[in-house]
Amino acid sequence: MPSARKRTRSYDPARTRAAVLAQFENVRAGVRALTPEQLALPTRLGDWTVRDLVAHLALTVESVGRALERDEPAKPDLALLDYLSATAAHADAIAEASRELAGATSDLDALLTRAGQDLARHLAAAPHTRVLAMRAGAMILTDHLVTRAVELVVHTDDLNAAVPGLDIPHDRQALAACTRMLADTLAAKAPGGSTEVRIPPYAVVQCVQGPRHTRGTPPNVVETDPLTWIRLATGRTTWQDALAGGTVGASGERADLGPYLPLMT
Repeated sequence: MPSARKRTRSYDPARTRAAVLAQFENVRAGVRALTPEQLALPTRLGDWTVRDLVAHLALTVESVGRALERDEPAKPDLALLDYLSATAAHADAIAEASRELAGATSDLDALLTRAGQDLARHLAAAPHTRVLAMRAGAMILTDHLVTRAVELVVHTDDLNAAVPGLDIPHDRQALAACTRMLADTLAAKAPGGSTEVRIPPYAVVQCVQGPRHTRGTPPNVVETDPLTWIRLATGRTTWQDALAGGTVGASGERADLGPYLPLMT
């Protein structure tokens, strides 16, 4: 069933395109000098290696061009905030394709360079209202690019965690889009107005059923930074560990987000 939601957030098409291109270039520049030993390192994604993850990010942006080359559907049928749940069923196929590409590719930098150039070329010619036929459903181009920003930001953090000292930067606009989409997904998953979730400087949402806050300091508040929020939303860290480590603050009887997390894995 479609998620219950308040007014849907809009994303600026030009900024979203620029964010995806910038974050993908950050990844390409960051991994191009990795050694075979570093590429063979494990990640926090099950049995995926760094090489597998890099190949996956190439597929992440190649999906845009492939979709633009297909016939355009009559109308979109997949809303942005339904994307995470709709794609969960395809996780095994995505993982298999990523590992196959990783095993068949000797020059990852050439793969990423070609993928980035193809993405820029396709986006230069595509209107932001173009509807794409994706595996999980038909989406408007700008919405799909927001999901690409999420993939790139989340997996940039995975790469940095896997390779000591890698420190690939996050493009500010890509980080903002990722933070906002995941915050809005929480608000759709746990609708209500009793708890305010603050992720400065990018997002504030209200969620969780209960007495609605209307003025003054809300009785239930959760606050954290963008990367901690992204790790919570994607299962990279647990609610209990974040509380214990002091990276998230929570006050009020309805400020426990543990039952609603993670939103994606």
